[in-house]
Amino acid sequence: MKMNDEKMGSASGIVIAVSKSDKHTFSKENYNSIKLLKGLGVEGDAHLGKTVKHRSRVAANPNQPNLRQVHLIHSELLDELKERFNVAAGKMGENITTKGIDLLELPKDSILYIGKQQLLK
Repeated sequence: MKMNDEKMGSASGIVIAVSKSDKHTFSKENYNSIKLLKGLGVEGDAHLGKTVKHRSRVAANPNQPNLRQVHLIHSELLDELKERFNVAAGKMGENITTKGIDLLELPKDSILYIGKQQLLK
């Protein structure tokens, strides 16, 4: 996986797990692969769609755009939490678990790539 941004240059990392759940549960099941649908999210995931899927946001306004179609988390955070909590890839509701990319420092509108294909924009 590479991230490209004019401000940050490029960095390399890897995807260590991909996950999805067709229900609104805290954890998601890990799979060998997931299919990302442009403008919708992860095929077969409860958060798939153009409008919000989080229950609290739907209650407030069901027509809001879905800005959280794909959830990412860095495995380094899971490593930090393991001392106090029983966590692993997919257990915190993420669709994609990465290693070696500081996701929290990515600027807005960053573009992530896997191989030669664009992953997210």
